[in-house]
Amino acid sequence: MVSVGDPGEIGNIYSFKKPWPKSDFYRALLLKNSTKPVEGIFATQNEAIHRQLKRPIANVYSMSNLLSFEPYVDTALKVFLEQIEKRFTGNSENATGTGNICELSLWLQMLAFDVMGELTFSHRFGFMESGSDIDGAMNDLWNNSQRTALVTQMPWLENIWTNNPIQRYLRGGGTSPGVRFAMKRIQERRAVDKGELKKEWTVNNRDMLSRFMEVEAKESVPPYALMVWTGSNITAGSDSTAIFLRAFFYHLLHNPDKMEKLLQELDNAAAAGKLADLAGYREVYELPYFNACFNETGRMHPALGLPMERVVPPEGTIICGKFIPEGTVVGMSSWVTHHDKTTFGDDCDVWDPERWLCDPEKRKQMEKSLLTFGHGHRDCIGKNIAFLEIYKIVPTLLRAFEFELIDPSEGGDWKVYNRWFVTQRGWKVRVRKRVLK
Repeated sequence: MVSVGDPGEIGNIYSFKKPWPKSDFYRALLLKNSTKPVEGIFATQNEAIHRQLKRPIANVYSMSNLLSFEPYVDTALKVFLEQIEKRFTGNSENATGTGNICELSLWLQMLAFDVMGELTFSHRFGFMESGSDIDGAMNDLWNNSQRTALVTQMPWLENIWTNNPIQRYLRGGGTSPGVRFAMKRIQERRAVDKGELKKEWTVNNRDMLSRFMEVEAKESVPPYALMVWTGSNITAGSDSTAIFLRAFFYHLLHNPDKMEKLLQELDNAAAAGKLADLAGYREVYELPYFNACFNETGRMHPALGLPMERVVPPEGTIICGKFIPEGTVVGMSSWVTHHDKTTFGDDCDVWDPERWLCDPEKRKQMEKSLLTFGHGHRDCIGKNIAFLEIYKIVPTLLRAFEFELIDPSEGGDWKVYNRWFVTQRGWKVRVRKRVLK
């Protein structure tokens, strides 16, 4: 695979008009059921299947439509605020006595998963209420990601390492963790609709599952479409948003001067009546420094670090001044491209939101050089969900609580584990109720 780092080649490799085929890298990322991998919007190499799966539900993921889901993000966010105050600030009559040290990285992941459950199924996982990884769902996804990452780099390992009969048996029949959860929710909804199950939660009849089921009834889609749409929300949507949220707080906590500047912007907006306690997307979208912090976080810590591979078409191509022949696999890693000094400056290894407070032309050039959510007609269909959540969650939490990164010896910084590759795990903070000015 030819790895390309020059942001100027993004439009060539990930073209809107003449897309290059995806490589076998993506086979490893297909959702798994009990028998075989299933084609999905993100991972399918078949353009016809991609169109068949994406076209009917694309409008569901438009920002104009997703803004109608804000109240359901608020529902989950209120639960998060209550749980953090109860468990860690000591300000509640029902405080659990666990002290004010919180593994914020874990709680942000639980929040992201529960928000996605609320939006997709009107039914949260229940992670936040329990304060734990119910049924090991998040850990299963983590372990699955480690196995899958290896196979993306050596696709010939798939039938040995991730998709042989023994592995499927050990995975409980072979179904991906996110797919298992999604299928259970679908079965529950169908049973509720038939009157066979008395629901114990309030169903939003315009949630994503309801809209997907409407599409399934009207459109000609593959029989596995409903499983793919909902399973992808859980498997890809929850984890990628959690990664972004963790990175956002991590960099703010390591840059207290930037944190203070962002808090000042948020407090000023609130004092002017332009920002509610539960932040609204449109409110935060108008805040320049928050947007700068958002862009810089996506640049420094994109969720997918592996190169997004494509196959050079029959006519060949010129990349960085060199001819690349037909059939060559090429790819760009966002972690490489986002550290291009010509585009982002000599200090591109530093998290600095100020780089985005520049003249409009320079900012536009940098924005075009981001691969945080992919690029071209195969970019992330769920990126607007991530925008909606992050623009609401980060300002709300920053104004509600004070977070202080504890001493690294107490688990307050990244723990790095060396296995087949380096991975980054949890970190902890002290939490206090913030007194709003």
